[in-house]
Amino acid sequence: METLDSLYIGLQAALQPNILLYCFIGVFLGTFIGVLPGIGPLAAISLLLPITYHIEPTAAIVMLAGVYYGAEYGGSTASILLNLPGTAANAVTCLDGHPMAKQGRAGVALFMTTIASLCGGMIGVFALILFSPSIVEIGLKFGPAEYFSLMILGLISASTLASGSPAKGMAMVVFGLLLGTIGTDINSGVPRFDFGIPEMMDGISLVGLAMGLFGISEIVNSITIKRDAKITEKITMRSMMPTKQDFKDSIKPMLRGSGIGGFFGALPGTGAAIASFISYAVEKKVAKDPSRFGKGAIEGITAPESANNAAAQTAFIPTLTLGIPGSATMAIMLGALIIHGIQPGPMLMAEQPTLFWGLIVSFFIGNIFLVILNIPLIGMWVSLLNIPYRILYPAILVFIMMGVYSVHNSTFDLYMVAIIGVIGYAMTLLRFEAAPLLLGFILGPLMEENLRRALLLSRGDMSTFIDRPISMWLLIISGLILAWSFYGSFRSQLRKNTLAKEQAAAGNA
Repeated sequence: METLDSLYIGLQAALQPNILLYCFIGVFLGTFIGVLPGIGPLAAISLLLPITYHIEPTAAIVMLAGVYYGAEYGGSTASILLNLPGTAANAVTCLDGHPMAKQGRAGVALFMTTIASLCGGMIGVFALILFSPSIVEIGLKFGPAEYFSLMILGLISASTLASGSPAKGMAMVVFGLLLGTIGTDINSGVPRFDFGIPEMMDGISLVGLAMGLFGISEIVNSITIKRDAKITEKITMRSMMPTKQDFKDSIKPMLRGSGIGGFFGALPGTGAAIASFISYAVEKKVAKDPSRFGKGAIEGITAPESANNAAAQTAFIPTLTLGIPGSATMAIMLGALIIHGIQPGPMLMAEQPTLFWGLIVSFFIGNIFLVILNIPLIGMWVSLLNIPYRILYPAILVFIMMGVYSVHNSTFDLYMVAIIGVIGYAMTLLRFEAAPLLLGFILGPLMEENLRRALLLSRGDMSTFIDRPISMWLLIISGLILAWSFYGSFRSQLRKNTLAKEQAAAGNA
């Protein structure tokens, strides 16, 4: 009954005309961004973040959330039609979606991905409703020491469980933590690492950092990718109608995919991309005829699409209830909440019930909006893929600069975002991931605050982090994850060296 009462509060908030409007704008822009390959929700949310300064908090968060899960819906369009994933989570959809398009079943593939996305999204929202209160009860037992240890676990998980080298991931986390120390010290009021520049006394702008890392650098990187494919096939409602067998073959994969996505979405460092690939692998394993996969199997698109949309919803669980973002996108969402004076964590549900439950109910409404947008307007989304990138990308860069300038009306921020964009592009070339950097930057000040608070309460005794059981176990798990990750990396490198030696020996023979 308590949950139903809370949902009623959320329903009252979500059905307000301005909230409905911003929810629709968010999912519409998210679908638009998802359809266009190479941009992604990170760049979109970074671009829209300055606009939310002038919107009341609930509407702002609802809109940004709509952009995020809307992009997961729209990302399958380019994957199916052009073999170019709109987002990283949609990459696996290319494997069977594009072969279906070649077989003349592009409309069916687009229709079924929309249904699968709806299924995954709704199941993800139900998981959010069911598990959030339980996590909050656990979170209320946390003190400063536990929060510090939990943030350590979140950063290590995000940096080592993601793709790429664990050492590079940890280096980016440390770099982000160092960037987070720039500005005025919250306790003493003394400027730190400002290099005598007055604009630096407030620290590096989250908006500028996000736009530079995920806006400018991603766009510059995407410009270098050659795209010759154009859409010539016209998608009609008749061509989108699936058969009864398509529905029958998709029901169980959608349910399995939703479950997998719901689980992995809530884990820091995993997210929608890993959930969709695991879901695809599971379907291939349980299939009676695995040889169908990669040749246009309907399960090959419905399972991963339901997984990545369920993951997009459950990713909000740790962010809202514990204040720990599990991905770069959630880190930006966390930053948006903090910018609006909202502190995510166990007290959010009690202190801001209208915002918390209004956001959750807006997910239901947003998913319905997305079905309305995706099925009738698939033809319009498809036509967007024919926009020349030489026109699209300069326009996006202009909007990025306008958004950055609008925050403080400062030309210094424009120089800063340009510098960060160059650094971000260099990181891309060197295969350093930007997501751990952003997580470190956002969690760094919070970690420092909880570290100081814990030491103040313990009179400077560092053993407080081990004496408290929850904190101790969080640190032990962090250490095990770190050790396992480096062991796996070392073993992989050892195998490569052994294989290289064997090939060299065979060549000499």
